[in-house]
Amino acid sequence: MKHIKYSFRSFNILLIAGLCLASSCKKLDEKPISFVDPVDFFTNPDQVEAALAASMDRIWSYWGGYGYAQNVFYNDDQYNYGDLVIGNNHGGFLWNQHYLSLKNLNLAIGAMKKGTLGTAVSQAELDVLMAQAKFIRAHNYFQLVRMFGDVPLITEDTPEEALAGITRSPAPDVYTLIISDFTEAAANLPSTWPTEKRGRPTSGAAKGLLAKVYLTMATAPLNEVSNYQKAADIANQIIQEGIYSLVPDINKVFSLETKYGPEMMWSYNSNYADGNTHAQIYRGWSQEGFGFGGWGDVSIQPQWEAQYPASPRKDAYLLTQDENGVNYKDWQDPSPFVRKFMYDKQEDYDNYFSVMNMPVIRFADVLLIFAEAENMAKGGPTQAAVDAVNMVIDRANGYVANPLHPKLTIGMSKEVFDAAVIEERNQEFCFEFDRWFDLIRKRILKEKSIPIIQQNFTEDDYLFPIPDNEILLNSNLTQNPGYN
Repeated sequence: MKHIKYSFRSFNILLIAGLCLASSCKKLDEKPISFVDPVDFFTNPDQVEAALAASMDRIWSYWGGYGYAQNVFYNDDQYNYGDLVIGNNHGGFLWNQHYLSLKNLNLAIGAMKKGTLGTAVSQAELDVLMAQAKFIRAHNYFQLVRMFGDVPLITEDTPEEALAGITRSPAPDVYTLIISDFTEAAANLPSTWPTEKRGRPTSGAAKGLLAKVYLTMATAPLNEVSNYQKAADIANQIIQEGIYSLVPDINKVFSLETKYGPEMMWSYNSNYADGNTHAQIYRGWSQEGFGFGGWGDVSIQPQWEAQYPASPRKDAYLLTQDENGVNYKDWQDPSPFVRKFMYDKQEDYDNYFSVMNMPVIRFADVLLIFAEAENMAKGGPTQAAVDAVNMVIDRANGYVANPLHPKLTIGMSKEVFDAAVIEERNQEFCFEFDRWFDLIRKRILKEKSIPIIQQNFTEDDYLFPIPDNEILLNSNLTQNPGYN
């Protein structure tokens, strides 16, 4: 969706102006004749799409949102410098960006429900616009509920006067909206988009995220195990449809030629009109012994790298030696770095520009969602579950036997197979803002933390704190346990 942002910048300005007018005129007894209510602003599809683009810009932008959110997830077992000491406003800027995104979405959804577009669109076009808005809204709430637990549930139907004293809705209620929105999106979004609109959410992406929602609900904290079968069924449907597939060459999974498929189902989108945060953040800084010309913002926990089995995937995803072949252990600052987001053209890298996308859902994720859910629903691995995870393992190994990373078998117990699938997710989706959510839903954060920081772990770490400012402004908002 983000690729349309600059095309509609003028509409974004109008939308913001309308919102400013709405807040500045609340105390007036009469509504000025020239006043445009934010909902009434939407009279054509371009204005709705401007709101959708603005909503995406809140959560993915140059140095903003998930474009530079690695420090929010530093306490997993992949990133370096995490310490499991989670402060009172940890993750607060993502809270703010998600709710700003939701504000744009709810305005657009409310307008479309009100019928302000009139005859400017057909019913089919309206359904697709609504499906895009519902998809992005579900994504926002899925992120929020996993990070913060119970959160304020604000929709197009929430009265403005109720916002000042709004309370936190129970997580199951939030998931009810997420499921409804993703289900509607799956029913009404196209399976593919034309080239000029690629990067927008598809029906397959909605199904993939819906499967992930059900898998998450089957695990902690809800532990509604009946959702394992729902997750398996939806993931299997995507597999059988055959629209998506793995990129065969592990070295091309994150190449520019495959950023829109066949594996990438939906991602935070960057292009030459609107670039990603500099790839230099994933490389080491220049100094004697290793000169990558990077800034060293994001590095890998050495203990985690040491446990990653040698394979073509490790070479494709991790940067463990410098341009002279010197291993990171011999660098002045011995930390490996992230390679999977450094596949920009060299000239773009040299010019401090990146068009790399950040994946939200890949086909490899669908395969592993199916494998995990199928195993848990059936009480042990089926051949279909084994085949799904082994597709990912085969590619990781370059399609040759690797004793350091063997394929899984149907003879494994449910528990052993489940742990192996979670470890496969650990290796495949590293640094894609995915590992933290696996650690908390499987309740293995302490187990996977390095010994030196395990002493800082408490069960309260499984939720981020509600931001201080939100509680100061609204006394009806309660804080999560363990935070002041």
